[in-house]
Amino acid sequence: MLWFKNSFPTALYAQTRLQQAPQIAVKACAYQVLERPSLFHQRILELIASAEHRIMMTLLYLQDDEAGNEIMQALYEAQKRNPQLYIRVYVDFHRAQRGLIGKGPQNTNSQMYLRYGEQSDNPVAIYGVPVKRREIFGVMHMKGFVFDNTVLYSGASINDVYLNYAKRKYRLDRYHEIQSKELADTLCRFTADLFHQNFAVQDFSQGEVKGIKEIKNEVKTLQRSLANSQYSFKGCRRLQDDEVGITPLVGLGKNNNQLNRSILWALASARKNIFLCTPYFNPPKAVLETLEQALQRGVEVSIVVGDKCANDFYISPDEPFSPIGAVPYVYEQNLRDLVVKYQKAISNDQLKIYLWENGQNTYHLKGIFIDRNLAIITGNNLNPRAWALDLENGLFVHDPNHLLQEKFMHEKQYILQYTRRVRTPDDLESFENYPEQVQKLLNKVRRFRASFILKKLL
Repeated sequence: MLWFKNSFPTALYAQTRLQQAPQIAVKACAYQVLERPSLFHQRILELIASAEHRIMMTLLYLQDDEAGNEIMQALYEAQKRNPQLYIRVYVDFHRAQRGLIGKGPQNTNSQMYLRYGEQSDNPVAIYGVPVKRREIFGVMHMKGFVFDNTVLYSGASINDVYLNYAKRKYRLDRYHEIQSKELADTLCRFTADLFHQNFAVQDFSQGEVKGIKEIKNEVKTLQRSLANSQYSFKGCRRLQDDEVGITPLVGLGKNNNQLNRSILWALASARKNIFLCTPYFNPPKAVLETLEQALQRGVEVSIVVGDKCANDFYISPDEPFSPIGAVPYVYEQNLRDLVVKYQKAISNDQLKIYLWENGQNTYHLKGIFIDRNLAIITGNNLNPRAWALDLENGLFVHDPNHLLQEKFMHEKQYILQYTRRVRTPDDLESFENYPEQVQKLLNKVRRFRASFILKKLL
């Protein structure tokens, strides 16, 4: 059966395609869910300290703050103890060379990487990966840390908030620890083979790097290569009774994106339940249509999103306004549209929408559970940007014997702990009650008919 742009798979076809995907066999007892950001922080430090052969980290950024410096120091101490230790850190090229949006002049993360490098005879390699020539058109959003044969996968990057540094405040994500040499080898092999084809990927610890204009041809070559590449691994013939199967996938761009395609297959394969989490409610059209088809099949769909106050771009009305502060309100308007359209499904409890909010903490959690036999662990925000612009990856966890269901159920309950149900549009703040500056900005976007373009970039 061919895959057409405007067609959607039947449940049986989707189930078949997912079952045909190669899988890495992992003992269920070797799979742990950490849940709390403080545990994620602790495990990173423990795994860095105990690493004997290799450390490989892919993340959007490693921030120049207290948590970021703590991780940098841990990496350098590990390198000093064992000069033969293979350490490679990959971050987005553009993000490393700018400060936080709306915060004024700042030192950049790349300056921190260089500062540490200049103080060492054996610098830790921290590479900037330029997926596109400009950040607005795409970033390196792959996630996953490898410490010897341990994979620590999360959608989180590294800064004070992601790691709940000093227990001040946190940004909630998912944190899965997997013991698997084959999975660790697979993730490391991809970065080694794909990121070092040319001079587009540069080491910030070695000194000043070439500007994007100087490497534009190399970036174009890298982009083309990444868009046509996939994780390479042998896979198992058949899972044993005590094993789960993991299929790692990577994707870049709208065309022939195996990660996107498999996410749609996963949603289309659902027979009873879909549990979907995303921090930014701006789903691609294909995802919305596949969810609608699931509702028509009688599937129960639960969606957990962050309240606008739990969005990392949210600016309190009593603080100075910045245009970026309007973004959470755009997501809330998207959610309102969904509630209005599917009010009947919400009223009969077939569609359940949850808003997460917990004080000053923020919500960055993403992923999908399908029935009792499939989970998707990913950094993909399930929005048009992730769908078409950024380099994304994810782990599809096949659990035919329901070996991880207790752990996954516990994780779901932890996620839902600080949520409230949205049952009608009145459960969301109305446009008329938004801060005046937000109203003006959103009205201007509508007036210039820029909503479509804006949503493609968010």
